[in-house]
Amino acid sequence: MTLHPDRRDFLKTAVLAGAGVGLEACRFGAGPGAAAGPQRNAGPGPELFAAPPLGRVRVGFVGVGHQGSTHVQNFLRIDNVDVVAICDVTAANLARSLKTVTDAGRQQPKGYGDRGLRDFERMIGEENLDLVFTATPWEWHAPVMLAAMRAGKHAATEVPLGVNLDEVWELVETAEQTRRHCVMMENCCYDRPEMMIFNMMRQGLFGELLHAECGYLHDLRRLKLSDFYYDRWRVKHSIARNGDLYPTHGIGPVAQWMDVNRGNQFDYLVSMASKSRGLNVWAAEHIGANSPEAKQTYALGDVVTTLIRTKNGQTIQITHDTDSPRPYSRNILLQGTKGLVRKYPEAKIYVEGRSPHDRWEELQAYRQQYDHPLWKGLDERAAGAGHGGMDYIEDFRLVQCLRQGAPMDMDIYDGAAWTAVIMLSEQSIAERSRSVDFPDFTRGSWRTRPPLGIIDVTGRAVAR
Repeated sequence: MTLHPDRRDFLKTAVLAGAGVGLEACRFGAGPGAAAGPQRNAGPGPELFAAPPLGRVRVGFVGVGHQGSTHVQNFLRIDNVDVVAICDVTAANLARSLKTVTDAGRQQPKGYGDRGLRDFERMIGEENLDLVFTATPWEWHAPVMLAAMRAGKHAATEVPLGVNLDEVWELVETAEQTRRHCVMMENCCYDRPEMMIFNMMRQGLFGELLHAECGYLHDLRRLKLSDFYYDRWRVKHSIARNGDLYPTHGIGPVAQWMDVNRGNQFDYLVSMASKSRGLNVWAAEHIGANSPEAKQTYALGDVVTTLIRTKNGQTIQITHDTDSPRPYSRNILLQGTKGLVRKYPEAKIYVEGRSPHDRWEELQAYRQQYDHPLWKGLDERAAGAGHGGMDYIEDFRLVQCLRQGAPMDMDIYDGAAWTAVIMLSEQSIAERSRSVDFPDFTRGSWRTRPPLGIIDVTGRAVAR
C-alpha cells in the first residue's frame, strides 16, 4: 500500500508511557492500513512569516537548564530585548537564571514553575510577551509552542520541533492560522564553517550540488545514564525508539545548502540501524553488571544510517551515533560537480582547477575570501557564547528578524521537514528499511519560495 505521510491520520507506533518510561506517545507516520485523511489546503505562501516589526522583543523562557540558561545569557547581550518571565520546574534552575538577569542590571523577571509541569500556560496567559522560547525536554516543545501561538505570541524552540508527525502538522497549521512565527533554533546552521560553506556554494565554487553527508556522532553514554538530563528524559527515548533521533544538527545546514523548501524538497528516505550494545556495555563497566541500566533493553541502534533523495536529484547520508566511544563529529561533507568540502575530522577542501591535483587543501586558507559576512560582523560580539559563538548568532538573528519584520532564516516549514527525518527513519527501520515519502508541509509552495541569500550584520542581502 502506498504510504501517505502528508495525511493527518497516523498510527500510534511507540507508546513510551506503555514502555514504563513516563513519556507521551511518539508516532512516526501512517502505516499500512491507515486511513487517508482529507487533502490539506494550500499554505498561505512565503509572505506568512514576515510578521509586523517589533520595537523591542519581550521574551519569556520555558526551561532554563543546560541549554536554556545560555539563551538567557545571549538575549541579555542583544539590544532591544526584555527578559520578562522565566519558567522552570526545577527551583535551582529558575533561581540561577533570575539571578543572571538581575546581575546584568536588569529588572528581575517574573518566575513560574512552582505549580507544576504546565505552569508555562499561566506564564503565557499572564505576561505581556512577544516571544516564548522553550528549551525543555523534547516532548514539551510542541505543547509550549502551541500554547504560545494560540495566545498570539511568537514561539521558538530548541531542536527538535516535536516528537511525532501529528503534533508537527499541528504546529504548521497553528502557525498558519495564527500568523505567528514558530522557529526551531538549529544553532549548527550558524557555525562558522557551515556558513562559510553556504557562502561558497552561493558563489558557485562547488558547481551543481550532487551529494552531502552529515550527522550527529557524539558519545552521550555517561550523560544519558546519569542525572545530567532532567528525570533522565533523554535515555527514555533510547529505551523506546529506534531511528535517527537527532538529525537536525547535520541536516539543517545541508538543507539550506540544497535549497530545501525553497526550490527543492526532501523526496523520500530509507534508514537502517545496527544492533544496540553501547549503553549496556558502558553501564556494566561503569555502574555495575547487575545494575538496572546494564540490564535494560534499549531500542535505539548504536549506529543509525539514513539516506535521503531530494526532488532535485541530490542524495544525503545522515548518521546518528550517540552510544559509542568516539570523538565528536557532525560528519559534514558537501560534493558538487566542481569539487567538495568536508569539516570532520579536519576541515579540508578540493576545488577542481584551483587545488593541487588530487590533494586536499586546508579550508582555513579560503576563509579570507569566503567567510560569511554575518560572522565577520558579529565575531567580537559572539565571543565567549555557547558552542563557539553560534548560539549567540542564532539568537541575534531571531531577534533581528522579529524587529525588522523579516522572514526567518528557519521557518516552520524548515523545522517540520528537518524534524520529520526522525519519525520517517523510525518508520523505515520498523519496515525493514522500506523507503518512506516525506510529507510536503508547504503543500506545493516549495516550488516558488525564494532561496535564502547571503546577508550582512544589518540583515541586508549582500550582492554577489
